[in-house]
Amino acid sequence: MDVAITGANGLIGTALRRRLEEAGHRVVRLVRPSSADRSGDTVTWDPVAGTIDAAGLEGIGAVVHLAGEGIAERRWTDEQKRRITDSRVEGTTLLANALAGLERPPSVFLSGSAIGYYGDTGDRPTDESGAAGDDFPARVCVVWEESATPAIDAGIRTAFLRTGIVLDAHGGALAKQLPAFRFGLGGRAGSGRQYQSWISLEDEVAAIEFLLTAPVTGPVNLTAPNPVTNADFTTTLGRVLRRPTTILPMFGPRLLFGRELADSLLLTSQRIVPAALEEAGFTFAHPELEGALRSILDR
Repeated sequence: MDVAITGANGLIGTALRRRLEEAGHRVVRLVRPSSADRSGDTVTWDPVAGTIDAAGLEGIGAVVHLAGEGIAERRWTDEQKRRITDSRVEGTTLLANALAGLERPPSVFLSGSAIGYYGDTGDRPTDESGAAGDDFPARVCVVWEESATPAIDAGIRTAFLRTGIVLDAHGGALAKQLPAFRFGLGGRAGSGRQYQSWISLEDEVAAIEFLLTAPVTGPVNLTAPNPVTNADFTTTLGRVLRRPTTILPMFGPRLLFGRELADSLLLTSQRIVPAALEEAGFTFAHPELEGALRSILDR
């Protein structure tokens, strides 16, 4: 299958591209006009300018849309919130409209989203039927998903990749935590009772590959079936690394990232379960946290 990917150089996109190519698929990367990396097959697009080489997507089998401003790159000022929202809405709108206008559109459009859609779910297990939350990440996810409507209206099978915390030793949240934990300085945040819904990078890309052909539409939670509390995550990571753990004072993250972003990242409780994936028959390589961490860190 020919698969076009936006965000192909990010943590998930890089791993997905490698997996698909190893499986014999042809990967086409969507790149900005200013990109110096034109290796392999590429299609040029510019969400800010609203331009895309739609002809380069004619006859493509599937599109995986992962591009967007990093949610935790810097403090959530009004300007940064606008950048986060616009990067998702503008990119998805441009891509969905382009796909809808093709003579030979793809059979499937997998559009990025996040479990932030649900807001704080407390200790309530929440599947894809859960309602949207009302905080900033939830509002972003709502308009992000709505932006894919042109593709849906054109009859393209569309699924929303509501991704949780992706675990990998070389990128994302875990990579940022590892130095502190390895020095015995890692700890739980607040009470530690808040739930964290995680997924290994291996399962993340396997699930995306699975959804290229599985007849699934609408929201899909890309999380492992066993979310854990922050306290359990802390204890488990400490045990795997054979290091003691402590309590993380919130004044540090709040000072560095601002209260809203720090509290959203560390204190929001999201107990999200992957009902759609499991009902479709997907099998997780890492359903339990300790096994996932040991596999990730052994590599």
